[in-house]
Amino acid sequence: MDIMTGAGLVAGVIVIATMMLLGGNLEMFVSEHAAIIIFGGSISATMIRFPLNAILHGLPLGMKFVFTMSSLSARELVDELARIAEIARKQGPVGLEKVETDEPFLAKGIRYVADGYDLEFIRDNLERDRDNFLMHLDEGSKIYRAVGDCAPAFGMVGTLIGMVQMFANMTDPSKLGPFMATALLATLYGALVSNLICLPIADKLHGKLLDEETNRTLIIDGILMIRDSKSPALVREMLLAYLPEKHRHAEGEPVPA
Repeated sequence: MDIMTGAGLVAGVIVIATMMLLGGNLEMFVSEHAAIIIFGGSISATMIRFPLNAILHGLPLGMKFVFTMSSLSARELVDELARIAEIARKQGPVGLEKVETDEPFLAKGIRYVADGYDLEFIRDNLERDRDNFLMHLDEGSKIYRAVGDCAPAFGMVGTLIGMVQMFANMTDPSKLGPFMATALLATLYGALVSNLICLPIADKLHGKLLDEETNRTLIIDGILMIRDSKSPALVREMLLAYLPEKHRHAEGEPVPA
């Protein structure tokens, strides 16, 4: 579980709700008309921008990964692959059948080696799997960013509609307040949806996409070296090149000058 995503959303809601309560009550900030123009307009514009297939894959995958983290960090993956290489060196590919891991992509690679598939088959299948996953995650990031871009614009549309209705009913003072409230709340809703939810989610997904790309490429290279019967020491040293210098050494291990 990615605690920071949930904590950030909860903290944002608390801050906004506190400010609303300090000036009155939450009921005055509820407007069905403003919600319709923001959510209906943003979703409609997003449907025009993206094909149905991208929305069906990108939205749920994005929502899933924005609240979750990879079970293993890149440094832990290096150690895990070195351990698996040691098992393969001592027991052969058959020994990998009993290896268990919490990382599904790594488990798939281990299964391919244990089943004796050739190098090119393993490379092609793992790279295709990685590329498809990253494509859908990138689609999710783009869709949330699109909604975040649309929401403030439709907030302005809602404001303009409310002002037109207000000016059209200048002869009836009782209607001026509700129409003005709708106009302002549309802008408020648009800003909140964009800056508290959609754009932060899009940025978080982009960061996780970069991490997943590194981790899965690291796994592919490690699995291929294991399939090629490379030594555990060589596997570790080759894979450490994926990590920043400060992360290449375990805690307490001296770092070369």
